[in-house]
Amino acid sequence: MNQEQLAHVLRAAAKIAGDPRILVIGSQAVLGTFDDQDLPLEATRSVEADIVFLDDPDASKADEVDGAIGEESEFHRTYGYYGQGVTLSTAVLPEGWQDRVVRFPREDAAPSRASCLEIYDIAAAKLVAGREKDFEYVKALVVAHLLDVDVLRQRCELIPAPAGVRTRVLKWIDRVRT
Repeated sequence: MNQEQLAHVLRAAAKIAGDPRILVIGSQAVLGTFDDQDLPLEATRSVEADIVFLDDPDASKADEVDGAIGEESEFHRTYGYYGQGVTLSTAVLPEGWQDRVVRFPREDAAPSRASCLEIYDIAAAKLVAGREKDFEYVKALVVAHLLDVDVLRQRCELIPAPAGVRTRVLKWIDRVRT
């Protein structure tokens, strides 16, 4: 996915839900910080944008988005990418993430007023999720010098997860460092 495609998803999602306040929490949140041309393939290969509505206590807006522009929708079949409505509980985020979100930089995302997780918070959430594709995503960002391993380690120490999960994540970071 590139920034233009994410802007398209955000526009559509805001119109569908009638709510412009969106947070991008999945891997494509990186497009709030970096232009797709500056990112390794592993960081942009996903065709889905995980989006959260900041005012969606019953997840009804997320459900509306899934039905209209989610996976296997007409939108997905037409454009080859899609928006997945999710809730904040989908990701385990480091403490203080709310203070670090970044505004999605493209004006053509209007009427959405979207924000994206900051890159270190994305990486921490990916490492907690622990899927092979998540490790590849974070490693590619480290190799491309878009993530500082020391900052990533500090951020992962803020993860509100069981000690075993945090230990697994920190050991992975230490292996990548060497």
